[in-house]
Amino acid sequence: MRTSLKEKIISVCDKKIAQKGESVGLSFYAFFANKNDDPELLMEAATWWIITQKLDHFEKAVKIKALVLKS
Repeated sequence: MRTSLKEKIISVCDKKIAQKGESVGLSFYAFFANKNDDPELLMEAATWWIITQKLDHFEKAVKIKALVLKS
C-alpha cells in the first residue's frame, strides 16, 4: 500500500476515534470523498481491506489503524 494511503487511513482513524471514541467503526469508503475521483486508489484500499486483510465491511478504527501501522 502506498505511503499516502497509509497516512490518510491513519489520519481518518485518529479523527474518527477522537470524535466518537475507541468503539467507532468504519469501512474503507471512509477514506474517500463521495465522488470517486481516484478509482485506482479506491481499488488499492478495497483490495487491502477485502482480499489482503479479509475484513468485514465495518471494522473498528483502532483495529484498522493498528493493521496499517504494522504493515
